[in-house]
Amino acid sequence: MELLLDLVKIILPSSLVLYGMYLTVKSFLSKDFDNQLIKLKAKNVETVLPLRLQAYERMSLFLERMTPNNLLIRLNDNAYNVGELQEILLFEIRQEFNHNLSQQIYMSDEAWQHIKDAVENLLALINDAASELQKDEPALQLVKKIFARVIDNQDDITGHALRFIKNEVRTYF
Repeated sequence: MELLLDLVKIILPSSLVLYGMYLTVKSFLSKDFDNQLIKLKAKNVETVLPLRLQAYERMSLFLERMTPNNLLIRLNDNAYNVGELQEILLFEIRQEFNHNLSQQIYMSDEAWQHIKDAVENLLALINDAASELQKDEPALQLVKKIFARVIDNQDDITGHALRFIKNEVRTYF
């Protein structure tokens, strides 16, 4: 019986000390892990933030280039007819969009959806305007029709997406 009492006298304090050491080491390792995680996140932000900003910058430039004004000024040629200009405009928009597809990785889903909607609306605008004309008419007729639709439609096709992108970038600063 005395042996059992002596064993309890030894095991109980040593188990309490061992449990205390366990809690101390666990607390230390947990704090160290949290510090490492904070450092990793800071390094990640340091690496990813410039890429995100570059993606927003590229898509802003894309949207500016895709405004009907800029697109038509850049691609219009008096030698084209309506069908040729329509093909050139659609090809240019799709080509630029496909070139920038990888930027969606660095953007929010909502921002990317606004960009896709702007592209789809622009393609629809061009196709609708061209459908009201004969394919062999001069390209100037298509340009006039597109500008008339842009003026009649008070909603700026690419402007909404551009404003959304600008507001989202402001959240980073």
